[in-house]
Amino acid sequence: MYQKHSRKRRIGLVVVLMLCITVCSAPFQHFVKFPNELRMFQGQAVSLHYAMPVHAQGSLNTQVAEINGSNNSSVRVDLSQPLSIQPKHSGVTDLKLKLFGRIPFKTVRLQVVPDLRVIPGGQTIGVKVKSAGIMVVGHHLVKTKENTKVSPGEEAKLRLGDLILEINGETCNDISKIAPYAESAGRNGAPLKLLVQRGKERFRTSLNPAFDEEDKAWRLGLYIRDSAAGVGTLTFYAPDQGVYGALGHVITDMDTQTPIVVGSGEILQSNVNSISKSQNGEPGEKRASFLKGGRVLGSVERNTPFGIFGRMREVPEHAYNPEPMPVAFAEEVKEGPAQILTVVEKQKVERFNIEIVHVSKQSSPATKGMVIKITDPKLIERTGGIVQGMSGSPIIQNGKLVGAVTHVFVNDPTSGYGCFIEWMLQDAGIMLNPEQATSKAV
Repeated sequence: MYQKHSRKRRIGLVVVLMLCITVCSAPFQHFVKFPNELRMFQGQAVSLHYAMPVHAQGSLNTQVAEINGSNNSSVRVDLSQPLSIQPKHSGVTDLKLKLFGRIPFKTVRLQVVPDLRVIPGGQTIGVKVKSAGIMVVGHHLVKTKENTKVSPGEEAKLRLGDLILEINGETCNDISKIAPYAESAGRNGAPLKLLVQRGKERFRTSLNPAFDEEDKAWRLGLYIRDSAAGVGTLTFYAPDQGVYGALGHVITDMDTQTPIVVGSGEILQSNVNSISKSQNGEPGEKRASFLKGGRVLGSVERNTPFGIFGRMREVPEHAYNPEPMPVAFAEEVKEGPAQILTVVEKQKVERFNIEIVHVSKQSSPATKGMVIKITDPKLIERTGGIVQGMSGSPIIQNGKLVGAVTHVFVNDPTSGYGCFIEWMLQDAGIMLNPEQATSKAV
């Protein structure tokens, strides 16, 4: 009986040892890490490597892609060698691998999308935006003849961050028109009828202006704003589509920190005059100015969590490389060396070394896709790391545009966040999201 149990234990130990060896083996590790789905750009070959010393039969739809350059839908492949997939046309197909042509081994869903190349930016740009309405950025009290203080805006239930879209049925996004509205309503004793946007919701309310005994004028009891201006960095220009993307993050109102709903806007040539260096606990900034007589580079049509987007007719001056380069899907970005393009003096775009130290797995848009660290001693010497105004600087890895700088770590200005370029391209309207691409595939 003892010998029987001892034999079972020995067999069990052998099985466990074999499993450990298998799990730790390079072929198994390659197999586990290999994705079940793979996205590719048309015309850009992808190499897969299982590192398994066996042969298999690979099959797929050759109208969408080819295996190792073969036109045959079924090809014998050596899995110990890299497997080359050549995307031919937009669409979706399954790559099915069978060991010895019989045993199902792996099925990879291939999604091929049209090739996309853009010109990386890096230029410092001036940004001017006009909101789609009148932004409420605060309340103030009006002193009445009864010697009381009231805020008509607060009584009308208006909050900081609200956007007044219409006054008495008329579109209004110009502060200069507010005083005449207030005076007319006050003299006639009629409330102003407002259409207001709060977040994604819209509602109507009435506001009764009050006469300010100190200023001798009718007031709404609101602090308001209709525009914003600043500097940032151009991320990319897509010449085939005539659109651009910049900043890598949303433009918010400085007082309410709510995103600005853009009515119109433009980006202009800008010049970096000096740099206030970043220090621990105190981010620095680019001190830049709009060029006198500088031409308008493009329009601002959208303001999203990933930056500003609009039309542009031609590549701006001072491009580091005016030739279009391929872009990367989010899953292609890896930890390791990379570069950013940015301006630290006047209008000259320069290339600096960074390290991508962490990559988040994102199947849907999110702003913090990667953590980056400045490693270039020249950039650290000149800026202290990442500074305000550098957001939008394109991140390049292995010859592809992979993302944009978005935020700096306050306590370590040599590090910060970056977003994936894929999400910016989606917001620019020149790249389908995965659900759209799948539904349109043939």
